[in-house]
Amino acid sequence: MADDKDTMDEWAAALAEAEGGDEAQAVELEELQEERGMITADEKRKLETILDIPVTISMEVGRAKISIRNLLQLNQGSVVELERVAGEPLDVLVNGTLIAHGEVVVVNDKFGIRLTDVISQIERIKKLR
Repeated sequence: MADDKDTMDEWAAALAEAEGGDEAQAVELEELQEERGMITADEKRKLETILDIPVTISMEVGRAKISIRNLLQLNQGSVVELERVAGEPLDVLVNGTLIAHGEVVVVNDKFGIRLTDVISQIERIKKLR
């Protein structure tokens, strides 16, 4: 747990430095509470069960469609032109579903992504249908 906090502190410091010294602030998120009358004990137990399910998060720089002939001709040094323009935000996908857009950041010699736009739940549900 201490390692997670140290890692988060390093990210916050690096992001603050990258943004011109603005201090990053931690945000306290509200816990789901039973007194709201919205969640029963059984529903809370079910929610706790799914919160530990692993998902795959990926960042997509762009896509390209090419023929198998051209694919087989690719070798080291080949360049594949993507449909996305340089400077456009990356797509953030969870299990293949678009959830946000973001930009690449480098922190302690590792790549990360800063979310710039999160897709609303309503929009995500519409895309599922």
